[in-house]
Amino acid sequence: MSRKSPNMSKCFSFTASRDWFYRYWFTKSGLRSVSTSLGDGTVMHCWVPKIRKPSKPNLILVHGFGANAMWQYVEVLHHFTPRFNVYVPDLIFFGRSYTSHPDRTESFQARCLMRLMDLQGVKRMSTVGISYGGFVAYSMAVQYPQALDRLVLCCTGVCLEEKDVKAGLFPVKSLEEAKQVLMPQTPNKLRELMRVSFVRPATGVPSFFLSDFIRVMCSQYVAEKGELIQEILKDRKQLNLPKIRQPTLLVWGEQDQIFPLELGHRLKRHIGDSAELVVIKNAGHAVNLEKPKEFIKHLKLFLL
Repeated sequence: MSRKSPNMSKCFSFTASRDWFYRYWFTKSGLRSVSTSLGDGTVMHCWVPKIRKPSKPNLILVHGFGANAMWQYVEVLHHFTPRFNVYVPDLIFFGRSYTSHPDRTESFQARCLMRLMDLQGVKRMSTVGISYGGFVAYSMAVQYPQALDRLVLCCTGVCLEEKDVKAGLFPVKSLEEAKQVLMPQTPNKLRELMRVSFVRPATGVPSFFLSDFIRVMCSQYVAEKGELIQEILKDRKQLNLPKIRQPTLLVWGEQDQIFPLELGHRLKRHIGDSAELVVIKNAGHAVNLEKPKEFIKHLKLFLL
């Protein structure tokens, strides 16, 4: 039976099946899938409310690297759809979003997302950003301060500096190594990503399952995503990071290896009194997946 498993994976995709289930769940939760042209060769996909209620506040859930937005927010969704108009976009080069524009900065991602929200009739919002999504959310808060009410940044290392890589703050020693880990193209690299993302990563996962996940989730726009990572680090200095004034919740896994907790304390000091830092014990970078109940509890306390 074990000899047939790799062949079985060719005709049955666990990842694609799970993705289908998440689409079903998002639809049952009152959202619909919409792709919108923003002009200039840019198309953004987003889950939007089937019926938008003007009496409800708006909440934008912005994903990080890894699987598409559904996989990162499926646990969160039903806690907030009764109280908010919830929007879950795919950032550029993730899911069904793409562009022919050469800009790879998080500020470009933020402008695209705000353009999308404007076309949806959303003028004010609260925003949750996980990891890279937090870089985009922070840029939204800088560029459009009048539009953002409250901000949640989860394991978002916006205070990192280019020199931190050489100083040994991260488990990787170079930009190229970071790309290989964050955009795994082999089962061993995906295992490495799991090891640095979770305190207790799943073990004994067969390679054909991991290969299936890579094929479905990690095989598109590899070069472009590498450019996104490169832009995050390029000439980055905390001195150049603008301060934001919105009430901000910082959520961090105590044992985050990708963006270590030191960056959370650094960001709290940078923002000042308008920011609150919550540290979740026995959790790593993927705190939203590893400790979903605690993560959601803190989101509710802050947003509701």
